[in-house]
Amino acid sequence: RCRRCRPPPSRSAPAPTPAAEAQVDKAADKTADKSADKATDKPADKAAAEPLPERAAASTTSAPSPTPAAPQSSSALVITKPLRSGQRVYARHTDLVVIGMVSQGAEVIADGNVHVYGPLRGKAMAGARGDTSARIFTTHLDAELLAVAGVYRVVEDKLDRSLHNQPALVRLDGDTLRIEALKA
Repeated sequence: RCRRCRPPPSRSAPAPTPAAEAQVDKAADKTADKSADKATDKPADKAAAEPLPERAAASTTSAPSPTPAAPQSSSALVITKPLRSGQRVYARHTDLVVIGMVSQGAEVIADGNVHVYGPLRGKAMAGARGDTSARIFTTHLDAELLAVAGVYRVVEDKLDRSLHNQPALVRLDGDTLRIEALKA
């Protein structure tokens, strides 16, 4: 609580120490920073779980104002463990690199590019905040869903033999997703 909202200490309880007040203020600042990160371009801690942009807009009471495109960070979020079904990783304002498998039912989402060095069997979404130049790279394409800047393609049937289980690049060409085989 802030100092204005905090009730005065009772006479029987000892007065809070400055260190205890600092801890309370830091906790309040952290929650305020998280809500401020949604409205500003301030990069947040990448290791912390963050809501997706769609969910952030749904959880606020007022309509979110459009924000300018955030600058891309020079470093990428790197995941070195396989992602299992139900897991979701979101790289805010940066690229996402997964070294390992993305299992069926797992989701990888980035505001920049998505790189999967292993089988991509789940969902991959690049350019989550509308970056049309974002791309998805994988060494083993077998995805459930692919998306770049909000243009989605659900893969219900197996892809062409030249693409299925092969290294591939997914990019946006106008309003169409292009899936291209990567040549070795």
